[in-house]
Amino acid sequence: MSERNDSKGKRIIIGVSTLFLMAIIGIVIFGINLIDDGEKENFNNKKNHVSSTVKVVHNLCHPTNYKKECEESLIVGAGNSTDPKELIKIAFNITITNIGNKLKETSLLHDVEKEPRAKMTLDTCKQLMNLSIRELTRSLNGISEFELINVEKILMNLKVWLSGAITYQDTCLDGFENTTSEAGKKMKDLLMIGMEMSSNVLAIVTELADTITNSNVTNLLGHRHLQGSESPSWNDHHRLLNENASLVNHKPNVTVAKDGNGDFKNINEALKQVPEKNKRPFVIYIKEGIYQEYVQVTKDMTHVVFIGDGGKKTRITGNKNFIDGINTYKTSTIAIQGDYFVAINMGFENFAGPQKHQAVALRVQADKSIFYNCSMDGYQDTLYVHTMRQFYRDCTISGTIDFVFGNALAVFQNCTFVVRKPLKNQQCIVTAQGRKEKQQPSGIVIQGGSIVSDPEFYSIRFENKAYLARPWKNYSRTIIMDTYIDDLIHADGYLPWQGLEGPSGMDTCFYAEYHNTGPGSNKSKRVHWSGIWNLNSKAIHWFSPSKFFHGTDWIHVTGIPCFPGIPTHYRHKKMILKW
Repeated sequence: MSERNDSKGKRIIIGVSTLFLMAIIGIVIFGINLIDDGEKENFNNKKNHVSSTVKVVHNLCHPTNYKKECEESLIVGAGNSTDPKELIKIAFNITITNIGNKLKETSLLHDVEKEPRAKMTLDTCKQLMNLSIRELTRSLNGISEFELINVEKILMNLKVWLSGAITYQDTCLDGFENTTSEAGKKMKDLLMIGMEMSSNVLAIVTELADTITNSNVTNLLGHRHLQGSESPSWNDHHRLLNENASLVNHKPNVTVAKDGNGDFKNINEALKQVPEKNKRPFVIYIKEGIYQEYVQVTKDMTHVVFIGDGGKKTRITGNKNFIDGINTYKTSTIAIQGDYFVAINMGFENFAGPQKHQAVALRVQADKSIFYNCSMDGYQDTLYVHTMRQFYRDCTISGTIDFVFGNALAVFQNCTFVVRKPLKNQQCIVTAQGRKEKQQPSGIVIQGGSIVSDPEFYSIRFENKAYLARPWKNYSRTIIMDTYIDDLIHADGYLPWQGLEGPSGMDTCFYAEYHNTGPGSNKSKRVHWSGIWNLNSKAIHWFSPSKFFHGTDWIHVTGIPCFPGIPTHYRHKKMILKW
């Protein structure tokens, strides 16, 4: 086909895609949750004086959790607009403006807040609110890409980023839970409207995405993707992988070595070399050694790759913790925020110990981040899978209480979860997933691998009971499939979350186990909660990486192994991969 004809074909596809998208939005706006004939006639009789804008807003806000707030804010901001796409943009802008205004108002809290921990929490809130605004802004910008990118994938992006924005706001409030001042209440009042608006925008986008999925858009538009629809900044990297067979063999941009036999002696100095607005993999080879430093890969440091000499050889360690006066969010030894981060053969550790309570080794907020053959070691709150899409392959994670927690879309494939010895009065919980809104696409998926005891825990495993999960937030979601579960896991399987108002999450969580093996996998004596699900072979596929992430291109392009579906054969507790 000639270049001219190819361009013409692309224009046709773009035009058809755009028209179809607007038709779908029309279906959502005017057709969702249709009122029955009697109610509709009554509605029309009573509301025939209402403007077209108000009617569109009413239907647009129908799937939201806070309908009144949605309608009031949109009617004020919409003017005479009846364009659904423009109304959605207005909803985004109102939310961003509101959170930005509330962020400015946080300065007023300094006059009433003198306690050091609360001041730290307030500072953390400011960082989180800025991150929330950033995610809302890129979601807003993403709406304009409807005409250029596969519709289903961009809607998935919007859901992921909006979910992140909500989680950042919620994390801000979590920081005030254990303070005795009035700051928590004041902050909740400041954030309430912004959180409600964020929730409403997510509900609208989710309804649109569900309608498109149900309408089978892919079949109508075909499977062709326009150039640039997949992570374009990894394309050159893909060619390098074909030449070198593995990312591990890729020549590093800089080398870190404690003995001075490299470009830098510490990791933070090496990170300063990452180019601004980086669009290609920037590989930092970190030689064997114990690196006692606190590392942050910022939002502006994208496509960073850490390659070490092994999870037990190249280790980043720290000991910040809650008992010493640091809030959980800031206890992390290493924090990853820059999108498309990859770590291979690395170790991340917080060695504060069980007596120090919350002490995070690794916090991850980077979209489409990957950890391969890494180890994350700590006690309580070891791995904070905070937000966005995350993939872990052949990793080992150790800890005691809630040692994998957060609200990301996190898939663990072929990973080993090691329960360590806690304090005498403590029980152990592997996961505490923090899904706050039912429309959030987040969850923890454990596929393959094993859940076992650390040698020091083994002898007391029946005294200090261990559980698979507890619902940190009401809509907590964790799926464990094709995994070896040893006898350390209590027959109940799950614990309720004990909050200030008593146990919660039992009826609204989403927990499922599928085709697991081992003495701890017997489901016959599991707790009888409404939130415990039995999934069949068809339903479980929605939690395979390809379905859960809506594509695994961003993993395969790095050369890191990932089985996108549900394997049918296992050996030695590990997947048999058929490439």
